Amino acid sequence: MSDLVKLTVTQAKKALDDKKISSVELTKAYVAQMENNRNLNAYVLETPDIALKQAEISDAKYAANTAGALEGIPMGIKDLFCTKGIRTTACSHILDGFVPPYESTVTQKLLDAGINVLGKLNMDEFAMGGSNETSYYGPAVNPWKAKNSDANLVAGGSSGGSAAAVSAHLCAVATATDTGGSIRQPSAFCGVTGVKPTYGRCSRYGIIAFASSLDQAGPIAQNVEDCALLLKVMAGYDAKDSTSSLKEVPDFCAALGQDIKGLRIGIPAEYRPEGLNADIAACWDKGVEMLKARGAEIVNISLPHTKYALATYYIIAPAEASANLARYDGVRYGLRVDGAHLEDIYFNTRTEGFGKEVKRRIMIGTYVLSAGYYDAYYVKAQKVRRLIRDDFNRAFEKCDVILTPTAPTGAFPIGDKSMLENPINMWLNDVFTVSVNLAGLPAISLPAGLSAQGLPLGLQVIGRAFDEMTMFKAASALENDICFVRK
Repeated sequence: MSDLVKLTVTQAKKALDDKKISSVELTKAYVAQMENNRNLNAYVLETPDIALKQAEISDAKYAANTAGALEGIPMGIKDLFCTKGIRTTACSHILDGFVPPYESTVTQKLLDAGINVLGKLNMDEFAMGGSNETSYYGPAVNPWKAKNSDANLVAGGSSGGSAAAVSAHLCAVATATDTGGSIRQPSAFCGVTGVKPTYGRCSRYGIIAFASSLDQAGPIAQNVEDCALLLKVMAGYDAKDSTSSLKEVPDFCAALGQDIKGLRIGIPAEYRPEGLNADIAACWDKGVEMLKARGAEIVNISLPHTKYALATYYIIAPAEASANLARYDGVRYGLRVDGAHLEDIYFNTRTEGFGKEVKRRIMIGTYVLSAGYYDAYYVKAQKVRRLIRDDFNRAFEKCDVILTPTAPTGAFPIGDKSMLENPINMWLNDVFTVSVNLAGLPAISLPAGLSAQGLPLGLQVIGRAFDEMTMFKAASALENDICFVRK
């Protein structure tokens, strides 16, 4: 492996600025790394020709001293982001051959900053899944292996391709999205860092919708600094998205390396249930002690409605999905399976085009929105969602950030029957992450240690709404003390 692909974004950008390397050199190193690791199935579409042409333009900009903030940095794009002229399918058969005529706002911002697009990254179909096993193109494979085992492990979901690609150095950084933990959980499984920003911090325009009140774009990178740098570029108001925030985007990198003495760290009792995995508990305790040693104040807090979060999420998210996915009918774009009548086209196309998990969630969502059940399920879930948000608001009166595990387990084997045959077991993997989406808060997952099987475990730092600065401040301190050794 070329040492160039081991560079962080910050290191690569400095080397490019100092003209020690060229963008073409850097891009070729990543292209070679991609070709040598196709067994990971991280990419569902590779675009090396596009990336190399962009790299040539980047080198010209460096020569003219007009380089952008991310000029010449090779990047992977989750297949949920519409990319003009580049196939985008949300890893679903129903969007076969769809090539968007427009660019998502987030990827346009990154292109304007000078990134080079290496390709589209694998993901769970329409972002519905926790292991990347619902992808029409097959699962992304975690680069990590358990001790004394050759079994392929899941990369996590839904942004499994993004996390696997960054972990295996198949791109310098990747875009991802988080609806109930889809940035943070795969980041924890693959030993990388991922940020789910405050809802509204990044535009959702051009991101294929799953659950519109929950979806949020964010970066997956090697470390906290790279995530802070990327989020600064990705974030900001967009007139094309009515849910995007007008709040000014701060320089997140300015929060890194600051003293955290006196910072109040909330530890929620509800995140330590009976039977919590011993490795996860030990990792969490170690993180607490590290922050305490730096002078942070540890505060015990309660988030009493946490026990209802999963049920609430799996009512609201499928309900929104059933509405968003109604547009896929075989008439306007993507897959079309003909039939004798229009209803036959709808039926045939959706039957063949949607995978099992997507169908399951559409059916759940349609049920909870139907007459007679709307008030009993959907309206009640929205009321509980408000109670969950109120829990966080009360907690943040006592603390500045909250520290929790990211996921209740490490990565598990691809094809694990206990997960595939009982979808509720898969959904339970979101137990520490869904509350953040329901409340619209920012959170970051960073690698914090290894399990007894030698697999990465993640810790999650949750911040107040639009207070990513304090979140980054705490995460930076934690990362410096953990000194996690990446692959």
